[in-house]
Parts: sequence; structure tokens; C-alpha cells
Amino acid sequence: MRIAVIGAGIIGLATADELVGRGHEVTVFDPEPATGASLAAAGMLAHAAEMSWGQDALAPLMRASAEKYREFVDRLSAKSARSLGHRADGTLSVGVDAADREALVALSRLQREQGLPVDQLTGTAARDLEAGLGPAVTSAVFTPDDHQIDPRLVTAALLEVLDDRVRLESVDAVTRTGERVTGIRLASGVQIDADAVVAAAGLGTAAIDGIPALPLRPVWGDILRLRVPPALSPLLTRTVRAQVRGRSVYLVPRGDGTVVGASVREGGVAGVHAGSVLALLRDAETVVPGIGECEIVEMLARPRPASADAVPLVGLVEEGLLVSTGFDRHGVLLAPLAAEVGADLVEGRPVDERLRSAVDPQRFADAAASRARDNADWTPPAVVDPVGAVSKGSS
Repeated sequence: MRIAVIGAGIIGLATADELVGRGHEVTVFDPEPATGASLAAAGMLAHAAEMSWGQDALAPLMRASAEKYREFVDRLSAKSARSLGHRADGTLSVGVDAADREALVALSRLQREQGLPVDQLTGTAARDLEAGLGPAVTSAVFTPDDHQIDPRLVTAALLEVLDDRVRLESVDAVTRTGERVTGIRLASGVQIDADAVVAAAGLGTAAIDGIPALPLRPVWGDILRLRVPPALSPLLTRTVRAQVRGRSVYLVPRGDGTVVGASVREGGVAGVHAGSVLALLRDAETVVPGIGECEIVEMLARPRPASADAVPLVGLVEEGLLVSTGFDRHGVLLAPLAAEVGADLVEGRPVDERLRSAVDPQRFADAAASRARDNADWTPPAVVDPVGAVSKGSS
């Protein structure tokens, strides 16, 4: 099959690589590959630490993709001869005040209910694991199954193995022959024929002419990269996620420093938000005092593509057109699963029905249609007026 992939973030690139591996002729279109949400991502593969109540649809996807990551890393590392910065150190989630401790207790209970290994620790025991933690830390939960990866190394490896299959061009529209999508139109006006189109351009997916309306919204995140002074290195040996009086911050150790992030905001400035950076640094220093001695080498803000229910939108929206977007904060973690499911759907292979339904882009339209049908069938109750006359639906 000839397949056009729109978007060269981690989702588009991983899906393209999967399709190439299955023998398809694939071309990826993006004027600025790997410069959107993937560039700002911290790379936490924290399906356990990021679990929360009310994620009945999302949590199984996160766990399923996490289980695929070692194979994904091994395969891509072998093809590209690159290190991807993969580390299997686990995640240490810590808290400061009593409310933070209660939140960690609730988190550990949920993790155990899901059959995940978890250790509940005191602040002292947490400092035995991570000497850089400050005295403000009073409680912790350690989830050993969590990993991390460097998304920039992953996208660089994918771009290398895809090579000239990636074209630095913008897509204006998908094109049709009859009722089927049969290609794309570039901003230059050039038409590209394809047997299938994969739209994986993040928030930009919804702006491409001819793609049905998608319930996407931008969720901005500010993130910092710090250089750790040699005297303090290593500042941390594993990912630390913290609750600081109810506010969230995480610190991810890398070979070249430490990543601190990430704010979650909707609306406001499109660039780096001063108040968010101030809060991140303040809370990070509360948890790891050595942060105050580090050098800021990068401040970055990017909008994440989020769906209405924080679950991705992956599925065929019409014949010949697959969308794969709406991954919110979990695009890096979900990339192997998204690539496999997207490729299966393009090829017409069966996909587990629970998984397919969970990520179906039509689920919101289907729910709205169902509500409309229910309302159409609803008959107002009879209302008795003060003098005993019965009228139907009177007000």
C-alpha cells in the first residue's frame, strides 16, 4: 500500500516506521519534524506513577503500551545504532504535607488494586534512595515498573531510519475520489495519491481541510532543562514525581542534566509562562534543594493535543483516512501501542474491541447521537393542573 502520513511527531514517526516494517510504501509530510509536543516531552514511561482514579479507559492503554516499550526500544536502537536514553529505574513519587501523604496512600491503593508492584515509604526511607531529596519530603511511593526515555533521541532515531521517506512539506488537505480518501494536497498545490492517509499532526490535524471535526483542545505545558554542577552530579538517580501542597512537579534525570516539568494550563500566553516557571522551580527546590544551584539551559512551552476525555483519538473516520491524535500528556508512553493499532486499522486487521472502542474518534459523536435518540423517545410526564384537568407536557 502507498501510505501518506501527515505529521512527524513521535506518533506519526512511530506509525510510519511500523508501516514500513510491514512492507508498505510510506511517505511522511511535515515542514518541521519533531518540533511540537514531542520536543517538550519529558519522556516518563510512568504507567504506574501516573495512574489516577477515573481513568478506566486510559489506564489499560498506558499499561499495554508500557509492556511493548522494551521491544520498541530494542528494535529501534538496533536499526538506528543509537542510544535512546532508556532507563528502567522506576519512579519515586513523594509528598510534602498531610494532604500529599493522603494522596500518595490513595495512589498506592489504586496501584495495588491494578496488580502493580508498589512500595510505600517514609520520608527518611525515600532519602535513603535519593540523597538529593530535601527535609520537606515526608512520604513516598516507589513504583519499580516505571521507565523513562529521551523523546528527542527517539524522534532522531526514527527520522534517521525513515530517512528520505520524510518530506519537509505542509499538507493543506486530504483529497477524495467519490466517497474514499485517496490522497493529499500539499501547500505547494501538488497532489499526492495514496491508498491510505494517516493524519497524526497533533493539534494541526483538525486544521487540515477535509478532515472531519475532532474534539481537540490545546493543553499547554512549560518545561525546563537544567545543567547540574559537577559537584552535585548526579542530583537524582531516578525520576521523582512530587506533590507539593497539592501541586505537581516532576524531575527527570538525564545524562546531560535534569528535566523539570511540567505545567498544565489551558489558555493564556502561547510562549513560556513566567508564573508557571516560577511555580515549577519553587516546588522543585522544595523537594530537591540542589535545584537552586543548577543552570537553566532551556525553557520551552508547547501545546499538547488533548481530547475531551483525555483518551486518544485513533481510528478510521472514513474509508482511507485514519486519525491518530489527542494523546495529551501520554504521547511518548503510548507511541508503541498507537503505532501498532494504527497500522492494524490501516491494513484492516482485527483490533481488540475494547481497545478500539476506547480510542474511537467517533465515540463522542456516537454518544451525542445516543443522547439525541433518548431525548426524542422521552415523553414528558402528565401534569395535573390545579382544577384537576390533565394536560401532557404543559408548563
